[in-house]
Amino acid sequence: MPLRPSTRAWAVWAVGLAAYIVAVLHRTSLGVAGLDAQHRFGIGAGALASFAVLQLLVYAGLQVPVGLLLDRFGSLRLVVSGGVLMAAGQAIMATTDHVGGAVLARVLVGAGDAMTFISVLRLVPQWFPAKRVPVLTQMTGIVGQAGQVLSAVPLAILLAGPGWSTAFFATAGAGVFVAVAAFAALHDSPDRRMNRGESMTMGQLAESLGSAWRHPGTRLGLWTHFTTQFMGTVFALMWGFPFLVAGQGLPRETASVLLTLFVLVGMAAGPLIGILVQRHPLRRSWLVLGVIAVNSAGWALVLAWPGQAPLPVLVLLIVALGLGGPGSMIGFDYARTFNPPHRLGTATGVVNVGGFVASLLSIELIGLILDARTGGGTNYDIADFKVAMSVQYTFIVIGVVGILRTRRLARRRMAEEGVVVRPLREVWAHRRGLQIARAEKAKASTGPK
Repeated sequence: MPLRPSTRAWAVWAVGLAAYIVAVLHRTSLGVAGLDAQHRFGIGAGALASFAVLQLLVYAGLQVPVGLLLDRFGSLRLVVSGGVLMAAGQAIMATTDHVGGAVLARVLVGAGDAMTFISVLRLVPQWFPAKRVPVLTQMTGIVGQAGQVLSAVPLAILLAGPGWSTAFFATAGAGVFVAVAAFAALHDSPDRRMNRGESMTMGQLAESLGSAWRHPGTRLGLWTHFTTQFMGTVFALMWGFPFLVAGQGLPRETASVLLTLFVLVGMAAGPLIGILVQRHPLRRSWLVLGVIAVNSAGWALVLAWPGQAPLPVLVLLIVALGLGGPGSMIGFDYARTFNPPHRLGTATGVVNVGGFVASLLSIELIGLILDARTGGGTNYDIADFKVAMSVQYTFIVIGVVGILRTRRLARRRMAEEGVVVRPLREVWAHRRGLQIARAEKAKASTGPK
């Protein structure tokens, strides 16, 4: 592969990125429309949370099957199919006023969304040299979050103006557009338009999945994604807008600006984290743990603040949560570096399950706690949200334990293969020794003759 990517490579990546941006718009549309949905369907917080949980359950449950299909059929077919499914789901949401129709709509959105992200990620190592992959993986995940801006601003404006049906028909139209664009311009690799891997029996599929799962590096990626991704997803997908508007008492316009800031922080941090991963691949886990610490501290500050937090404190929370998305992309870098190319789709699917399992469990628990404290109504108090949001720390603890355990196993496997990751204290001591030696050498060279 040439050291400099071609114009065609950038064009393919741009089309895939557009498909992912629209997928994120579909994914997060219910979060912005949450309060409107409660009034439209006459439901409480628990039932509303169930919509998002069902969508994420479908998404997470399909990650491994989609990963296997991706290794077999390539990105083009899956991106186009995903765009069509999401457009169909949003069209149903635009027309239904019954809970059953909304459930079907979110199932279709979850299924289409499941096909999109890992398919776009698969394009990056196919079209770009290896040294560019960590940064472009970050850019794919982070720029794709512009879809949250589309839901936080234009979609919110349409909901407040023309109304529910117009807003969701517009999102359906965006899905059709990217499906057509992908069919016209996307190529699986520089050598072929449509990839077609070798046909595999069920036994071979199970072996491929088992091999990906058994490698501790894949599981390290899963726990990384589990812990870094879920807090931002819970906030952007479901409870951020209600928390800011109903809990913190902010105007809808201010809440939309904060959700936009959340995306912009991720976009700014993504390239920096990608460069750090590229330069220090053996220290990725410390970067992950740092992101988790910042996320946890941001929530601790807001939850401990007496009553409603002032706007600057909420901005700090948004900045902290914005780092979670870039941090979660490190999980996919683990999948890429610990697995051979022929099972990259499968390993990526396994990793992508992590954050969405944590997200759906958190979303549902938060909804149930809010219902328990308000009797199923929508008259929320900031104290209700503080109790409900605290449940996230349960998943933080579980995730950190998983990261530390699988990191130890992955390093043991690496040592067996001849790659030794020395403890940081040894690295710092070694560097300190080199600095002292250089200083003494310089002193000796400038001493009296």
